[in-house]
Amino acid sequence: MFDHIFNQHSWHDVQSSIYSKTAGEVELALRKSKRDIEDFKALISPAAAPYLEQMAQLSAALTQKRFGKTVQLYVPLYLSNECQNICTYCGFSYDNKIKRKTLSSFEILQEAEYLKQQGFEHVLLVTGEANKTVGLDYFQKAIRLLRPHFRNISIEVQPLDANEYAALTQEGLHAVLVYQETYNKEHYKDYHPKGKKSNFDYRLETPDRLGTANIHKIGLGVLMGLEDWRTDNFFTALHLSYLEKQYWQTRYSISFPRLRPAEGLIEPKVVINDRELTQLICAWRIFREELELSISTRESQSFRDNIIRLGITSMSAGSATNPGGYVTEPESLEQFCIDDNRSPAVVAAMIKEQGYTPVWKDWTAFS
Repeated sequence: MFDHIFNQHSWHDVQSSIYSKTAGEVELALRKSKRDIEDFKALISPAAAPYLEQMAQLSAALTQKRFGKTVQLYVPLYLSNECQNICTYCGFSYDNKIKRKTLSSFEILQEAEYLKQQGFEHVLLVTGEANKTVGLDYFQKAIRLLRPHFRNISIEVQPLDANEYAALTQEGLHAVLVYQETYNKEHYKDYHPKGKKSNFDYRLETPDRLGTANIHKIGLGVLMGLEDWRTDNFFTALHLSYLEKQYWQTRYSISFPRLRPAEGLIEPKVVINDRELTQLICAWRIFREELELSISTRESQSFRDNIIRLGITSMSAGSATNPGGYVTEPESLEQFCIDDNRSPAVVAAMIKEQGYTPVWKDWTAFS
């Protein structure tokens, strides 16, 4: 299990190591044909900031080499905002006294019909964490309803046990996104004071349970704004490196969510600006050229338009972050406010204008 590796690393020592990296170490990392975890430290360090143009050019070249000039489009489908956790950064938090909504089978199909009309073939099912209301039975039913309508179904829900993931894989589940939020164990409880999510170790072990369930793809990431983004991304890279060796048949993706406004939300403790986020994305691409790198509608139009050329291979479009947000109940509570409000058609046109091809289904067939 990853916790054995995780516990060998001190947050403070890792942070100090990253911030002590030198220009020479950055240059060495850029010259290599294959990079290790120390090279990744150098590429995300402050010492790499002056090398951003060189990193961007290399990242663009590696991305085109592996993925061509394509960008996969997906859409989140929020099924429920019911949640038993208190999380200080999320609009769905249990202590946020708002109207709760869980979609019925009929409502799920209404939302699905709308998304199909927009052209989507890849849907990400999202819920709050409420096991009794939206547990295994609910997820199985939702996947059965949606499988005839979409080529790829992914989920971003509460961590489940390995046998539950195996059951969903049998139903046709393609991928699971599970974010640790932060790998800073000392401060993790500050952001998750109540609920099952407050169990740091259970959440940390989730990708291992997914690996044993033979899920096709695992998505990792941290919520940037909670703790030092450089240190958190080192631990994400450490986690990924372990998973790649342990579950080598599984594919992986990395997402880059920045803290966004929501009902009752805390202010970011640490800010990562656009230039730093660009450095981070390029560092990930240089570290692992085969990784799928995803950006959501949390980000602005201009940032999303420009980052396509530098390493991002997957993005959401036309997103609603509330259950029923497309058709059945557009005024229900959002999990967070999106920034890029363009329609899927407009985003697809933007991608084409840049000389890229929007891919509406998962690109397994092209890999």
